[in-house]
Amino acid sequence: MVILSRKTGVALSLGALFALSACSSVSLKQEPQRPVVAQTQNEAVQEVEPVAPAAAPAAPASRPAATLNTTVSELQQLIQARGVQELRTAYNGRYGASLLFASENLTYYVALFQQREFWRVFKTSDADLAERMYTQYRQDTVDYAASDLERIKLQAEVARTEKELTESADQLTVLQNDLVMQRQQEALAIAQREEARRQAQALAEQERDARDQLRELQRQIKELEQQRAGMLERQKRR
Repeated sequence: MVILSRKTGVALSLGALFALSACSSVSLKQEPQRPVVAQTQNEAVQEVEPVAPAAAPAAPASRPAATLNTTVSELQQLIQARGVQELRTAYNGRYGASLLFASENLTYYVALFQQREFWRVFKTSDADLAERMYTQYRQDTVDYAASDLERIKLQAEVARTEKELTESADQLTVLQNDLVMQRQQEALAIAQREEARRQAQALAEQERDARDQLRELQRQIKELEQQRAGMLERQKRR
């Protein structure tokens, strides 16, 4: 039988719960011996006290290897023997609550578990009481998982922020490299422009010197031509 969680939409099969009980059986055998079952005035009701305070649940401590006669072990044996049916299951983070029914003796079991370990089991033959306890345990999973869910959300936000930080750092590096290259190119352009200006000045001076030399040569040529013409004129007169 598969029950869908009203909170998270996660399905849990009875076979999966068998696996959970098997894991929890190992952990319970390793906890230190302590009374775990509290009898109530109702002879049909038994409840396993939480291993740690409800405000800060902790993993069960180790127990001696001897098998303890507890409501938890009773439920585990029923699950392994397929003696219970899963009626409801809800998950919140690492925590879950299940309502199971043993049809042979008309007994209800309400289980609160953390990860794959039974943490609290409530036994009763009162259907209404079983529903109320299941509602309470389901709310307990909400309360216990609040910090875990907040941690998961914050981890995602931190990962996203770190990714954005990396991308921003890469973008900053690119911009810095662009700025360095731009400054280098600008400095090179300024140096080239200054060099071109100096070369232009040198060429202008060279061009002025050449023009002065040309004018001097032209003056000398003209002077020599005039002297030659004067000599020819004097020869004709003779």
